[in-house]
Amino acid sequence: MTAAPSAPARAHRPDPRRYGALAAALALALTAAPAPAVAAPAAAGPAEVMFVGNNWEGTVDVIRPRGDYARLGRINVVPDKQQRLWEIYLNPIKLAFYLGIQQGPGEGHDQLVDDMYTTPDGTALVASRPSFADVVSIDLSTGAVRWRFPVSGFRSDHMAVSPDGTRVAVSASTSNKVHVLDINTGRQVGSFDAGDKPHENLFTGGGRHIWNMSIGEVNTSLDDPSQDWTKGDRHITVADAATFQTVKEIDMRPRLDAFGRGDLSDAVRPAVFTPDERKLYFQVSFFNGFVEYDVATDKVTRVATLPKNPNTSEDRTTWVNDSRHHGISISPDGAKLCVAGTMDDYATVVDRATLAPGPLVVASKPYWATVSGDGRDCVISESGADRVTAISFATGQKVAGVPVGDHPQRIRIGRLPSDWTPPTVR
Repeated sequence: MTAAPSAPARAHRPDPRRYGALAAALALALTAAPAPAVAAPAAAGPAEVMFVGNNWEGTVDVIRPRGDYARLGRINVVPDKQQRLWEIYLNPIKLAFYLGIQQGPGEGHDQLVDDMYTTPDGTALVASRPSFADVVSIDLSTGAVRWRFPVSGFRSDHMAVSPDGTRVAVSASTSNKVHVLDINTGRQVGSFDAGDKPHENLFTGGGRHIWNMSIGEVNTSLDDPSQDWTKGDRHITVADAATFQTVKEIDMRPRLDAFGRGDLSDAVRPAVFTPDERKLYFQVSFFNGFVEYDVATDKVTRVATLPKNPNTSEDRTTWVNDSRHHGISISPDGAKLCVAGTMDDYATVVDRATLAPGPLVVASKPYWATVSGDGRDCVISESGADRVTAISFATGQKVAGVPVGDHPQRIRIGRLPSDWTPPTVR
């Protein structure tokens, strides 16, 4: 198994010596800022909100999607936790995988919520739960489970929702398969095979295609470049979203080699398309930066190397799940990228034309990046500080932050009824 960082992940805090006065101010804010009171939801109209998945806690925080990002409530996505645990304890094979997930990607913790989306009417939250190898729908008025879909294999992972909001694709990381489900009923409408350890999913072409990125084995200590061959079959699978047949497979190894970057891993991690879907920007294992890929020419066109934190260990086995940087988003106009420098403890807004980074905003193990509801900010999850932070695309500076639950990772925009109140925690 890949070793976890030497300090416990929850205690992982920015070192004020790393980036000068900015770091000192932000480090103080991380440790000293009181938790804000829970704010009331908007009074009228359908409510657009932001969901933050607290992976180790099994909860999802609901926050405002812009402005002050105030917390509106919290949802328990493991109301059936005891039932699921009994099923695992009574099955030796399931128990072995459960413990492996806990000690590997979970860094010694359960992984109870990885990804989440709301149904089109905003009445239910659909979440993948890696440790329980399933996807569930949680009724947002009662907190009860509406439906549950056990994925093939022993772990569920990243999801994507179709543009019309009716289907959700989920990676089953130990069976090398992607399931596509009806978001309202949980019924499987199709599936397709992917490479080893399928991870990120993206819908393209107005929902006509699904891109899946397989990252290979990330939980071993065989992290030296000479041992890269042990990581397995890593490629992008492009599937037809109607027939679920594979349209194309893209192996980034020869494409990176042709660009002169044979030193980079070909494990495609978080990725984002430009608004016109002509360019794909993606992170790869072990790299402090990202890659630009031209879809039409099928070529790697640029590589951006971002600053290293001088206090980050160069021992690859200390980097969580082979990630040095994990999390990337793009502004609605396509002019700016936002990058989470996970193991380097910062996030930065990058000019897409020049690939020049802006200010390094100190953050504690930032694990994801998304876009605010109004498109003005990049919102990152600080998994080491249990908070989310908003960074202005225009200035590259931090504009807001709010405490959330234990080890936030995925952040998604969704909708709720305007009169929503949090269900009673079960």
